[in-house]
Amino acid sequence: MTTIKAAVCHEFGQPLVVEDVTLRAPEMGEIEVTLDAVAICHSDISFAEGGWGGSLPAVYGHEAAGRISGVGGGVNGLAEGDAVVVTLIRACGACPTCSEGKPVICSTPYDGDKGPLSTADGGKLHQAMACGAFAEKVVVDQSQVVKISDDIPKEAASLIACGVITGVGAVVNAAQIRAGQDVVVIGAGGVGLNAIQGARIAGARRIVAVDMSEEKLAIAKEFGATDGVLATEKKPFVKAMRAMGRGADAVIVTVGAIPAYDEAPRYLAPGGKVIMVGMPHSGAKSTYEPVVLAAIGQGMQGSKMGDVVIKRDIPWMVDLYKQGRLKLDELISGRWTLDQINEAIADTKTGSAKRNVILFDRN
Repeated sequence: MTTIKAAVCHEFGQPLVVEDVTLRAPEMGEIEVTLDAVAICHSDISFAEGGWGGSLPAVYGHEAAGRISGVGGGVNGLAEGDAVVVTLIRACGACPTCSEGKPVICSTPYDGDKGPLSTADGGKLHQAMACGAFAEKVVVDQSQVVKISDDIPKEAASLIACGVITGVGAVVNAAQIRAGQDVVVIGAGGVGLNAIQGARIAGARRIVAVDMSEEKLAIAKEFGATDGVLATEKKPFVKAMRAMGRGADAVIVTVGAIPAYDEAPRYLAPGGKVIMVGMPHSGAKSTYEPVVLAAIGQGMQGSKMGDVVIKRDIPWMVDLYKQGRLKLDELISGRWTLDQINEAIADTKTGSAKRNVILFDRN
């Protein structure tokens, strides 16, 4: 057992508390990672606000990078000292969905209440999203990590664990955009900017960013958007159509906002599809006209974590970063310490941040 610092949620909607917790040693098939960086994702915030329910007390955080500091039995291809990206994608490798090449929707359940974390006095402490990375160290399944080279800054590498794979993957894997097609990305935050990058990398002809903020539309163009449309306009889809000359082959909704989902099909070309990435709170409902989608062959498709296979897609994205074709450093808005996590979350909730990152001082 090891005592570490972690940011614990004791009550939904209340500030996280940085305190001592206990982390057990890695067991069969598990590794321990001493973290260098963990980014703050809106999913962490939604969980901490109680938007999706869940067990308490809990440690959130799932977008991390660090170095392996312990290895359990049966671990292959990973060793102490390896630099790794840590994801929430825990995959058994044997269930029907894993066997079909869809590890992000592995059907083998995991109970975070019985994970490696406990309170300082030995009580239950939920390892949220099979990760619990708002902490100095994590113990995770070997399926959740990918080895990376030592020369990548860990703060940049941490972003690949969720925001980057989710955004890029939604375009490349879920929408399967081909060169010359048109894409609309609703929401130009952290995931949206990566969807824009994914569309650029895939060779999209027109990439239209839609957001509430002129500032974020300007940033979107730095990441590859060809056009920007304010969501506050009366009929933003009309302006987007003019920019493309037609409807979009794919609309990537990266925000968990019901108005965005209600309007998303109106940007589509015949045969196009809405890729649903942003996650509203449980119970929220969207409306659309099925007759329209059916009549012109449109579709709506969910995409979890960009439908990635991390051992295939993360090395590819790392290589793109090294070539200068995938922006990671430019995604970082602020750097914070674990003690500043509530300030970092508050800054993220303003909507102005691309990605805020918690850094762990190892000196």
